[in-house]
Amino acid sequence: MKVILLAGGFGTRLSEHTKTIPKPMINLAGKPMLLHIMKLYAKYGYKDFYVALGYKGEVIKKFFNKKFFDWNINLIETGEKTMTGGRLKRLKKYIGNETFMMTYGDGLSNINLEKLLKFHKKNKKLVTLSAVRPPARFGVLKLNGQKVSYFKEKSKLDEGWINGGFFVMEPEFLKFIKNDNTYLEREPLEEATKRGQLLAFRHEGFWQCMDTKRDMDRLNKILNSKKIKF
Repeated sequence: MKVILLAGGFGTRLSEHTKTIPKPMINLAGKPMLLHIMKLYAKYGYKDFYVALGYKGEVIKKFFNKKFFDWNINLIETGEKTMTGGRLKRLKKYIGNETFMMTYGDGLSNINLEKLLKFHKKNKKLVTLSAVRPPARFGVLKLNGQKVSYFKEKSKLDEGWINGGFFVMEPEFLKFIKNDNTYLEREPLEEATKRGQLLAFRHEGFWQCMDTKRDMDRLNKILNSKKIKF
């Protein structure tokens, strides 16, 4: 099965680290984020990768110019300013007519990809996304004037479900993407929702995006501790 990796964004919120490299190439525990993600897919036997390049794509090309295990890695230029939906649409000729997996180059999880795929095939919709709970960041207070009447350290269960970024898709979904300026997360997924063609696979385990330095530091700590296996 083909795995699409979107790796072309600018990573503006991590600009001090992305001046010379794209965000998916930020080093985490001795390896680029992109490599950690690919190893997760390879663990489940999905080794046919199509990487959508954009900003600083030459850095990714240089890193992957050698053989990695028994993986098939295809690096495709999709334009520096192309949006997420546009990048996916540009890979249409590589995707063909088969079910495929897709994720971004800036999020890591221990999601069971085999169960995700089985869920998608069983329900027969155009798109299945992974639903996750974001890591809690703040405690909860209730105030009675200046007096604190309630305090609780916030848990993941206090947060709602969000898009975890690990998808299974049918090629027919690409018709909802208009052009290079289309954000995947807006019109295409909204249209799939309206048509009853978007389902969520709930993942209760580890998930962490890398949008800020705080996120990056947390991922580094987790990966270096080896407490969570991918």
